[in-house]
Amino acid sequence: MGKRVSQLQEELADREAIRDCLYRYARGIDRLDEDLLRSAYWPEAIDSHLSFTGTVEELIAWAFPLMRQMDQNIHLIGNILIELHGLEAEVESYFYGIQRAAIEGSMRDMIAAGRYLDRFERRGEEWRIANRMVMTDWFREYPDSADWTRGPFGMGDVPRGALKPDDKSYSWLGWR
Repeated sequence: MGKRVSQLQEELADREAIRDCLYRYARGIDRLDEDLLRSAYWPEAIDSHLSFTGTVEELIAWAFPLMRQMDQNIHLIGNILIELHGLEAEVESYFYGIQRAAIEGSMRDMIAAGRYLDRFERRGEEWRIANRMVMTDWFREYPDSADWTRGPFGMGDVPRGALKPDDKSYSWLGWR
C-alpha cells in the first residue's frame, strides 16, 4: 500500500480521472441523466447492484423507473482507494445515499451506505468502470419524512434539486 511520493505524482492524472468518473456516476444516477451515467461505464461493463446484474443499458432500464418514484435522491462518494496496475485499476469507494419515496402510501426517508467495488480500465486516455459490485454495509428506513411544504428551517421557497433537464445545474452552470 505504501507508495513513493514520486510514484503518486506520476499517477495523479489517472487517479483524478477515476475520481471524476465516480462523480459522473453519482450525478448521472441522481439527476437521471442517461448520457452522463453511460459516460462512467464501458458499454460492455457489468454492474451487480442490489438485486440487479447487467450492462449499463440494462441498469438504466432497471434503475431509472425506480428512481423516478423517488421525490429526492442524492449519492455522496468518499474514501476512495485506488490501486493502479497499468491500464487497469481496482477501486473501492464508499457511498452514502439518501432517498425520499412514497412507500405504502406515505413519504419515507431512506439512507443506505456501502461500497462500490470497481474494476476500471483505461482505454486511450479515458478511465471508465469495466465491472462493479455494490456492497451494502448499512441502511436505515424512517417511518416518515420531512415536511417539504415548510422546507428546510421553515423556508419553503428554497431551490430544490430535480431531475434532468429541470435541475438548475443544467441552466445555471450550462451543463448538458
